[in-house]
Amino acid sequence: MTEQEIFERICKGDEKTLEFLYKKYYRMMTKMVITNSGTEEEARDIYQDALIVFWQKATSGKLVMTSKISTYIYSICQNLWRKELDRKKRLSNEEKDIAVTLDTDSEERNKIVARCIDQLGETCKKVLMYYYFEEMSMQDIADKLGFANTDTAKTKKYKCKKKLDDLVKAQYSERDFLD
Repeated sequence: MTEQEIFERICKGDEKTLEFLYKKYYRMMTKMVITNSGTEEEARDIYQDALIVFWQKATSGKLVMTSKISTYIYSICQNLWRKELDRKKRLSNEEKDIAVTLDTDSEERNKIVARCIDQLGETCKKVLMYYYFEEMSMQDIADKLGFANTDTAKTKKYKCKKKLDDLVKAQYSERDFLD
């Protein structure tokens, strides 16, 4: 089959041709993900998602092929994988923040931190409580507090955490936190 025949069959909704494409380019597409820090499973998922995107665009009748099908699908895979890596990076950064959560081993420490949190503004209180105690995502916090986006929520959390740190340092000595 020529590229044109394959494309025409896909546009008409021929699922057998889609299976043919899946097998034909599987190695090439999954190798790209695997060589860029992905697992075999992630590679398979990305490739399947890319084929779905290709299928939907082709069957809609709005796709005009200006390159080889493999090149087009490869670029979809690259874009999907970049988005996945960005998502993983954001999650990883949030997990690091959670790992730095307040040490709640002693009742006295809790009281000190609670007193300082009470001195913060209402928005800061909410941001920190939602993030550290209710373990809400930045997206959920942004939605709940009406922030423009997750970046605004992250910036606000950072500033509030800094303000809390400064309050604790100004009002209490290191001795208050040592057993």
